[in-house]
Amino acid sequence: MPAVLPEYMGYDRTIAVFSPDGRLFQVEYAKEAVKKGTTSLGLTFKNGVVLATIKQSTDLAVPKSLEKLFKIDEHIATVASGLLADARVLVSQLRVKAQINRITYEEPIDVWSLARTLGDRMQVSTLYAGLRPFGVSFLIGGVDSSGPHIIESDPSGMLFEWQAYSIGRGAPVANKLFKEKYKPDMDEKTAVKFMIDVIKKSEKIKDSDSIEIAVIKDSVKILTEEELKKLM
Repeated sequence: MPAVLPEYMGYDRTIAVFSPDGRLFQVEYAKEAVKKGTTSLGLTFKNGVVLATIKQSTDLAVPKSLEKLFKIDEHIATVASGLLADARVLVSQLRVKAQINRITYEEPIDVWSLARTLGDRMQVSTLYAGLRPFGVSFLIGGVDSSGPHIIESDPSGMLFEWQAYSIGRGAPVANKLFKEKYKPDMDEKTAVKFMIDVIKKSEKIKDSDSIEIAVIKDSVKILTEEELKKLM
């Protein structure tokens, strides 16, 4: 976690004041909340996108109630890491934006347009006193007329496009594996198996109960528990 010296504590109280060295401490704290979240991952393959996430398992909880993978439109989904209450609110806004685009232009929204909407909303929360940054990051995955995309939006509202990337507590291990073994021309089956292998190593899990995976090509397909068990 970023160190805050006593002389900087006055800049720690509000989002609207920069520290003398140009830092917004509340944004940095929001990024720390993301790092404590369970791992979420995304990669592009030859004709599509794979998104995956680990759900936090809690005794007696109903697994389907712990949502981290969200379908936005027929061709776009997203995974989140951090404060899931923040994620839920933002996802609702993205779904509305996607449907407005379909009604207005009679075509699906492209991935970057949706990502910019999300980034703009998150950035606004870094500007005004009385607000706090959203303590969540997203990986938006989708396929549009320009091809497959994975776009990250962090608590500052900054957007990054990746071929393969991970957020959350297992990100250091997962991103290292992506750098070493990712190949952009993988087919769907190879991409899904590679994703599962990365999940196993980054979160050290052995069963499929806490894993969610979506494959996006012409549409969003969320793999069933039976399909995941066969792949494990």
